[in-house]
Amino acid sequence: MNTQWVWLDGSGYRLGRLVLERGIAAVYVIAFVAAGRQFRALIGEHGMLPVPSFVRRRSFRLAPSIFHLHYSDRWFAGLCWLGAILAAAMVVGVGDLAPLWAVMALWLLLWVLYLSIVNVGQVWYGFGWESILLESGFLAVFLGNDRVAPPVLVMWLARWLLFRIEFGAGLIKLRGDPCWRNLTCLYYHHETQPMPGPLSWYFHHLPKPLHRIEAAGNHFAQLVVPFGLFAPQPAAGVAAVIIVATQLWLVASGNFAWLNWLTIVLAASVIDQSWLTGMGFGSASPGLAEAPPWFTALVLAFVAMVLVLSYWPIRNMASRSQRMNASFNPLHLVNSYGAFGTVGRTRREVVIEGTTEARISADTVWREYEFKGKPGALKRPPRQWAPYHLRLDWLMWFAALSPRYAQPWRDALLQRLLRNDRDTLRLLRGNPFPGEPPRYVRALLYEYRFTTRAERRRDKAWWHRDLVGVYAPPTAIRG
Repeated sequence: MNTQWVWLDGSGYRLGRLVLERGIAAVYVIAFVAAGRQFRALIGEHGMLPVPSFVRRRSFRLAPSIFHLHYSDRWFAGLCWLGAILAAAMVVGVGDLAPLWAVMALWLLLWVLYLSIVNVGQVWYGFGWESILLESGFLAVFLGNDRVAPPVLVMWLARWLLFRIEFGAGLIKLRGDPCWRNLTCLYYHHETQPMPGPLSWYFHHLPKPLHRIEAAGNHFAQLVVPFGLFAPQPAAGVAAVIIVATQLWLVASGNFAWLNWLTIVLAASVIDQSWLTGMGFGSASPGLAEAPPWFTALVLAFVAMVLVLSYWPIRNMASRSQRMNASFNPLHLVNSYGAFGTVGRTRREVVIEGTTEARISADTVWREYEFKGKPGALKRPPRQWAPYHLRLDWLMWFAALSPRYAQPWRDALLQRLLRNDRDTLRLLRGNPFPGEPPRYVRALLYEYRFTTRAERRRDKAWWHRDLVGVYAPPTAIRG
């Protein structure tokens, strides 16, 4: 038996590699497009948190990025669209037509480009799914293409990544909010999650016994099932199917950018061709060429690196003070993951309003700014945005939880609205002041809740809200 057979299997893992490569590339496309469409107002030269100011404060060692060498909005946009085009080419299979060294270089370039964006993105890019994409994208560098058999050890590292995503999320829940342990968190979660989707109202109104089943099923899927990923087939495939099913449930019930879809891609790669063939779907994959020695050496070095770096997430998961979505190195490799260790019981929303009146009085007419994804108008139904990521909408959810989340950028946002800044307004659903900019803007804090079934029938509204107080007092443009 060839010694390379220990970690290469051209028949059983070919389908899994195909799913991983095409799926990761598709998520890269979405991520680069979202970055290209939103960056100017968020981190552009004149954005709320400009990249040039950030790179002057943060060294390359702490935040490695191409933009330490040069930054301009045109340069940033060009790299975003270059990344989107290259990723789209990988989606349609260009990687299988290129030499092995070239496809590795393309995957590495995609990773460098997105790492460069994330490391200067500041709070706008402080989400766990950024690290999942970077870790998955770096793993893709070592998957090879149809010119060589898939490296089995790298395919198993994909399972190790999936295990950390699921098991870490399960642990953070079990150690966190008591409502996860008494199975009541989903009484609230569908209503208070960052960005509800079209079906969230219906999920929220499921009977409470079903919510308890949901919570128990979540614990099973995240704390028990992940161990099955390392079992022989068909047990590993069954574990993967359960994970895919639970992730699709999350896709239907909310908007979590590409978190669920990338997890689905990782899980689907576990369902190998031999299992499907045994069930009567398709036939065994033809044999592929053995990997050249240089590729073998690089893969083994990569595997050794992951094993070493795994010490930190293992220690984190074993700790009672487990950190959620923690990166232990500036390259975002081999991270810890988790979500919703705490679930809010009530939902608060920051509502921004403006007026063109020269003097503010009790009779002043205020007009509300509508966001694309976050709740606003009571009769506007929640929309499906995932896997696309609305970064400002998500940060507005954090801002409503605590003003300190918005401190670095709140005043800059209000000032940009006072100037009718085009790039900022593109992040919103519309501009209530198309003719002239407002003279004053303010922010109010409301408590939102889903309407009851009776209220929904009577008022045709999805939301009910009550004023809590003033979040930011009326502000005029600064000179």
